[in-house]
Formats: sequence, structure tokens, C-alpha cells
Amino acid sequence: MKKINAIIPHLLVLVGFIIVSLVYFYPVLQGDKIYQSDIVQYTGMAKEQNDFRKETNQEPYWTNSAFGGMPTYQLGANYPNDGIGMLDDALRFLPRPADYLFLYFLGFYILLMVLKIDPLKAFFGALAFGLSTYLIIILGVGHNAKAHAIAYMPMVIAGVMLVFQRKYILGGLLTMVAAGLEINANHFQMTYYLLLLLAIIAIYYTITIVKNKEYKEFGKIIGVFVIAGILAIGANATNLMATSEYAKFSTRDKSELTVNPDGTPKTDSNAMSYDYITEYSYGIAESLNLIAPGLFGGSNNENLGVESETFQNFVAQGYPADQVKSFVEHAPAYWGNQPIVAAPAYIGVVVFFLFVMAFFVEKRSIKYLFLAGAIFSLVLSWGKNFNIITDFFINYVPFYNKFRAVSSIQVLLELCVPALAIIGLYQFFKQDEKAKWNALWKSGAITFGILIGLFLIKGLFNFSSANDSMYAQAYGPEFIRTLKIDREALYTSDVLRSMLFVALAFAVLYLFIKNKMKETTAIIIVGLLMVFDLFMVDKRYVSNNPNQFKSASQVDIPFQATEADEMILSDTTYFRVFEVEAGLNSARSSYFHQSIGGYHAAKPRRMQQLFDYQITKNNVRVLNMLNVKYVIQTDENGEKLPLVNAAANGNAWFVEKVALVKSANEEMKALDSLDTKKEVVINSLVGDYKGATTIVKDSTATIDLMDYQPNHLKYVANNANAGFGVFSEMYYKNGWIATIDGKESPIYNVNYVLRGLEIPAGKHTIEFKFEPQVVKTGSSISLMSTIGMILLIGVGVYFESKRQNKV
Repeated sequence: MKKINAIIPHLLVLVGFIIVSLVYFYPVLQGDKIYQSDIVQYTGMAKEQNDFRKETNQEPYWTNSAFGGMPTYQLGANYPNDGIGMLDDALRFLPRPADYLFLYFLGFYILLMVLKIDPLKAFFGALAFGLSTYLIIILGVGHNAKAHAIAYMPMVIAGVMLVFQRKYILGGLLTMVAAGLEINANHFQMTYYLLLLLAIIAIYYTITIVKNKEYKEFGKIIGVFVIAGILAIGANATNLMATSEYAKFSTRDKSELTVNPDGTPKTDSNAMSYDYITEYSYGIAESLNLIAPGLFGGSNNENLGVESETFQNFVAQGYPADQVKSFVEHAPAYWGNQPIVAAPAYIGVVVFFLFVMAFFVEKRSIKYLFLAGAIFSLVLSWGKNFNIITDFFINYVPFYNKFRAVSSIQVLLELCVPALAIIGLYQFFKQDEKAKWNALWKSGAITFGILIGLFLIKGLFNFSSANDSMYAQAYGPEFIRTLKIDREALYTSDVLRSMLFVALAFAVLYLFIKNKMKETTAIIIVGLLMVFDLFMVDKRYVSNNPNQFKSASQVDIPFQATEADEMILSDTTYFRVFEVEAGLNSARSSYFHQSIGGYHAAKPRRMQQLFDYQITKNNVRVLNMLNVKYVIQTDENGEKLPLVNAAANGNAWFVEKVALVKSANEEMKALDSLDTKKEVVINSLVGDYKGATTIVKDSTATIDLMDYQPNHLKYVANNANAGFGVFSEMYYKNGWIATIDGKESPIYNVNYVLRGLEIPAGKHTIEFKFEPQVVKTGSSISLMSTIGMILLIGVGVYFESKRQNKV
């Protein structure tokens, strides 16, 4: 009975998390779904894959509907023996995005339990973490994998801390399972940032171990982490191996080209340029919007309201009030240095107030661990605005230069600050009256002092944005004048707002010290202030209005076919489409057609290069070799027009000449003038081609596509002579197997991105099958690792329960 009573508070907390998650995103209870821009793009990219899965109950692992062709490893491929994925699905039982919000709460609650926080305070602490503005906004725009990975971060940290606290069984099992779930979330940038924080944690505990000369215990700790790590990685082997393989094919790997599209030498050897990596760098002063959300205007899509100077000015000029209201609801109020900001990274001023308090009430040195994590995260988020540290990490810290949007490392701060804040709240109530008052007035003075300072120095800012000149051209200089007034008003109002919330929290704790309020009441009120503060800011950017929640059918089918699409769809042959206006940055066409465009953070590198070096220069021969039969243009009225490219080369063809070059630069340069119908270029340093370079071509020779599936293409070739065939399919080194009459034949990488085969004389059946060995090998490792995890959990639970019974 005693054990059951101990579990009840935790069950109530879990029920509370479910209720809050569903209430916050209440339209999901009506069957509606959140409309996420990134997921809309994913839906377009994954349409062919999902349709194939539905029709055949099989995984294609390849799609031809995006970027001309690519593996589906980063497009939601389902792998065999994915036991850790099944566990993750079970934990995400709520409708999206309530499932991710619930995971935020659950993971942070587990961390607070490890930090010895009682359930009531931990409940509010978990809500404060999960409602941090950045964590909510990424759900609004559809960064689901990022949210997924962030949600499991606290759980991993909790397991690691338990191991360092010598709770080897419980800590080891939690670390193993949580790390497996973290990796399964498939957002390696967030996992990489987590590893950086874990390195700080490891240094903190290792210093203590060395001081106490506990080397035997240190060996046990390392052993537990090694076993947990091997099994967590092994359970995700297929995804990790496939991702590693694809990364070499993507824009995240170094380019073979050493010249820029304009012919000038490249000066940056990184996979991504310095400017691209640091484009989203948080401003140093801008960081203060962590405690006052509107300091730098909030977002590029801010609702200024009908009381704003901008609204009043436009109405005074005679513009219709409804039209102006619609405009000021999406005003470019943000005036920081980042290109686009969807919302400030607001962590809550009450949370910050309690974070400061922790340094006066927490006696353990663990407070410095969380402080170090927060400062480390904040400094790195400044990116190019603090280039001494950023340059060091980009140039010398392994893998750091594989990720962009350095500002997103603030997720570590958004974890460390609320964790220490709840420690502060917990320890406050354990102090004597004198210590309570000492901590309260000092933390209040520091927090108020910062806010008062912000209020007093606002005259130092001009509230101008680098984009204001563009806005002035579009709306006139008077718009900029009124916009600056509204930016200043937002600055002032949010500083005063933060002062109010701190004052209320201060007053509640003061009344408790003076015995005017009970402890539980004080905890609940302070907790509600934390949550309400964050909730009100979150609702500025992610609300339950029809713009963000739509019917399930609208979300599941986000694209509607235009007349241009309908006309193209009436053509039942196999070809590609290029939507000029979208370039390589929209998956709309991928939803309906085989497109050379798409939308992905890690595009196929060679297709991106072909676009940059050839297609943007209007090299029609390159579009022909990609079998682009239709080009979609947009007219002056915004209507999409399908233009037929009668010169497209078709699915496959024989050539008369093979040009051998000795570098990627030469191969790309050759495409400038290559007659792709008659010639083919091969980089001889990559493809070991030993055949003839001049070929007698039969004028009646053909290669016809007879059967199409994304992972299996069947052709029939007819040629009186031996020849070289070019196939308008993307070359990918691993997984594709070509056979001629059932006998395997080597595939050559030709024309920088395509496939080529030597084909003997006569009539032959040619097949390309995508059978990735990485999936077969990875799934076997995953199966063995999952079995190992289950066995280890069983043994661990047995010994842990045995130990508990002895206590």
C-alpha cells in the first residue's frame, strides 16, 4: 500500500501533463490538425514513397519525385526491427502536436525527479520547460524532429546523472533507453548539442571523482556508459548507418568542386560556408529578450494591434480599417540582426527570477554545472557576433561545421535555466526565515535591476532594422516612422510586463515568509505565474486559430492541383518537371510529379551544384538530360503555365562519344557546352571506364522504359552495335544494382549526376533495383541490440527490485 501511495502523485502528474497538452492544442480533440509549413513540404517530398508503401506494403527506400531522385532515409523511411521506434510511438500516443508537448513535460519531469524535486514543484517546472517559447514555436512551424530530440534531452541527462551518483542499474537503464530514443528522434544537430552539454556534465563529475580518488567507481561508471551507449546506438543502427551514407551524398559533405559557379577559386573548404553556418546568429543585446520577449520586436510577423501607431496612421490616410487590421497583424516588427525570427526565445521572467534565487539558496556546487551549460549555450548562440569562440568551434571542434543556425544551441540554456530555477524554488522553502528573506530580496533586486536598466537605456536604441529600407520602398517612409514607434512601445510594454510578473512572484513568496500564505498555496501561485507568463507569450505566435489548425483533410492533402498540374498529369509517360519560380526550394511539384525540385535541409549535393552551376545559367541541354519535359512558369497574374520541352532527351538514350576528364571541375565545365544527346562525360578518376570513347551508333537504336517503380526500373534496349547508354536517373553509389539480362553490370556516374551503362549489341532487358545493403546490415544489428536491451532491462529490474526489498 505504501508503494502504491508513493506512485499516486506521479500518476496525477502524468494525467495533468496529458490534460495540459490536449487543452493547449484543443483543436486536435475535434479532429483538426496543426498546419506546419515544414511538414507541408515534407508531405510533398514523401508523397511517392507513402503511396508506394500503401499500395505494396513495402518500403521503396528511394523516391524520384524530389531532386530528380534520392534515398528516403531522411524522409521518414520505416526500417525493419525498429524496436526503439515502437517504444517511441507508444510514448507519443497523443495527437500531434500534443504528443511532443507531452514528451517535453515527461522528459523534464524525470530530470527533476533525479534532482530530488518533489512532484508538485516538478510538475510546474516541467510545464515551464515545455512552454518555453522557442519549444512551442518549433511545433508551430513543423520542426518536429527537432522538438522530438529536445524532448528526450532531459531524460538522457537524468540517466547520466544517476550513473554518476552511483545508481548504476537505474541510471544505466535510463541512459540506455533515453539515449536510444534521442537518437531515434533523428535530429543530429540537437543530439550533437546534447553531447556538448553532457561533456560539461562529465567534466563536472570527473573533477569530483579525481579529487576523491574514486578510480574504481570511475571504471564502473565508464563501463555502464559504454554498454548503454553501444546498445542505444545499435538499436538505431539502420538509421545511423543510412544517414551516414547519405550525408556523403548531401550538401552537408565537402564538395569535390574547387571553383565557384562564376569560375573563381573557392576559399572555404567547409561543407557549408561560414556565412551559411552563422547566418542565424543571436545578437548579444538581443539575448535579453530571454526575459522580456518584445525587446527586439518579437518576430517578423508580429501582431501590433489596432491601438498601434501604424494602424492609426494607415487608417488616417484613408485605407480601409479591415485591410489595415489584417496588415498590422503580420507586421515586420523584429529589428534584430537575424534574417528571420518566428518568435523570441523567451524562457519566462519568473523562471529567470527563480534561477537567480537558486544561487542564494542552493548550497551544492551543481548550480554551477547548470550555470556553465547556460553560459556556454548563450555564448555559442551569438555566432558571428562573438566570432572568437565560434571560429574556434567551426575550425577545430569535430562536426560543429556540419550544422547551421547556431542560435538554436540556446535549447541547452532553455533546459539549464528552468532546471536550476526549480532547484531554487525547492531550496527556498527549506531555508530558515532569515535565509528566505535574504535570498528573496537579493534575487528580486538583481532581476528588477536588470529590468529597470533595460527601461532606462531604451533611448540608446534607434529601433531600426537592416530591412527597413526594403519596407520603406514597399510602404513608404512614413511606415518606417510609425513602425519604429510601435517597436519602442513593444519594448516598453514588455519590460513593464516582466516587472509585473516578478513583482507578483516576489509578493507571493514574501507573504509566505510572513506566514500570510501556506507553502502549498505559494507554490501553486508561483507555478501558475510561471506558466501563465509563458502561455500568454506563446499564444502570440502559436494559437488555435484557423490559420494554424485546419481540418485533417486540408493538412493531409496540403496541395491542390492547378490547371497546369492537371494538364501535365494527363501525360502518362515518365518524365520530370521543373517549377522555375520554386527552384530547388519547394516540394509542391513533388506532390504531383517527378520533380527536380524539393525542400530539404540536406539536399543531394550534386543536384544543388548542377542547379547552381548550370540550370541557373539557363543551360537547356542540362534540363534535357534530366528529362525535364515540362517547365512550369508563373505569369504576371500569378497563374502557373506548363511549357512543353519537346527537346527533352527521354528516359534513356545511346550516345556517340564518351569524354573522359580527370576532375569534378572538368566534368562540370564540360557540361557548359556538352551535347547531351550525343555525348557523355565521365570523371575517369571516379568511374573506371575502359571502353571506347568513340562509338558507332545505330540510328534506330532505342532504350525504352517498360516498367516503373521508384526502386525498380525495367528497360528494353535495341541496338545493332555495342553502345553506351545514358539513363536519366540520379546516380547514387550505394544500393542500386543494374543487370543486363539478369547479369550484373557496373553503373557509371556520368554527366555529373546521371547513370550510364555499357550495353552489348542486340536486344536486352535492363533492370535497376535499389536494394540497399545498409538497411539489411543495420536491421540485423538493430535486432540484436534491441534483444540485448530487453534482456538487460529484465535483469536490471530483477536486481533493482531485489535491492529495494532489502531496504
